[in-house]
Amino acid sequence: MQIVEFTADSLRFAESLPAQAPLDGFVWVFLDRDSLTDALPSLQDAAYRLGGSRMLDLHCKDLSNDAHPSHYDYTSVYDLIIFRRLATASESEAAHGPAPTGKPKPGIPAFHRIDSRAVGFAVFDRLLISVHPHGCATARSFIDRFLADAQFNVDASAARSRIPSNPSDLVLRMVNAMVDSYLAVRKDLAAQLGHWQTELLKPQTRFTDWNALMAARSQLHVLEDLCDEQHDAMQEWLDSLREQPMASFDANHQLAHAKRDLLVARARDVIEHIERVMHHARRLEQSAETVVQVHFSAQSNRTNDIMRTLTAITAVFLPLNLITGFFGMNFEVFPILHRPNALWWTMGTMVGIAALLGLIFWRKRYLARTGR
Repeated sequence: MQIVEFTADSLRFAESLPAQAPLDGFVWVFLDRDSLTDALPSLQDAAYRLGGSRMLDLHCKDLSNDAHPSHYDYTSVYDLIIFRRLATASESEAAHGPAPTGKPKPGIPAFHRIDSRAVGFAVFDRLLISVHPHGCATARSFIDRFLADAQFNVDASAARSRIPSNPSDLVLRMVNAMVDSYLAVRKDLAAQLGHWQTELLKPQTRFTDWNALMAARSQLHVLEDLCDEQHDAMQEWLDSLREQPMASFDANHQLAHAKRDLLVARARDVIEHIERVMHHARRLEQSAETVVQVHFSAQSNRTNDIMRTLTAITAVFLPLNLITGFFGMNFEVFPILHRPNALWWTMGTMVGIAALLGLIFWRKRYLARTGR
């Protein structure tokens, strides 16, 4: 468990939970989900002393649930936010096992797992309780940043810009960093899909990665649903921030307006980032569906070209078969057969008919080379 006390222009790491929050700041309590059960009694006492109310048992269960979807809930004293961040490779391997050995297919790791972990926040006026998966990179980066600020003296203006003004501000900063991790994987996803598009549209190759492509489309559905839940949760919280009274921000009315406007701007920025990820997931999904349709359309056109050529060849030989069938009739009297030049006239007629039909079909491009 990490305990950080924030003031207007400084911060301090505490060894134990303080008896009261700073008058011009707040307290952040950060802990792993594995230690939540043991630390829950002390957290409830801190919530009562620093926040004014204990957390509901239902909300405590939500904070301890690693599979909880992104969600927003509130009471008259605090807000509860569950946000699913992108899991790291080590977390995915710990949950699902390492990737199978052998030669991997090109680019498939980009779609191998779009996995996520739930991060919970209980946001009071002067207290923030955040519950993270073990080794959460986002929370650890903020802890390391604040440790650096505490160890090295920085000027007052830089300190004020780096130190959050209230618990909601800190939550929005961490959520924004989590959303940016989704934006970072866009290049890998687009590159993998581009590889599959190239393979699908090659006329002389046989595409064999259908299982991987279908799995990727399924993962894009998961990403879209995940972003949809995140968007709904953050939009509800944004609406709640707009409706909060000014007294919850600051006694000074003008300063309260500035703080609330800053929070609303940060919340809108987070929502815009989520919408970008959602838009990108939908675009990739539509692109995957389009390239599959183009692939089957190209295969259908190629089949039509083959059938057209075969039909034209059949049409060339059809009158020749008629002539040979005519001369193959078992009549006792067939005057043409007994003439000495009958064979050569018949062969010449057949060759002429074949050449004429071939020329006609060539002019009509029934026998033209398509280049595929």
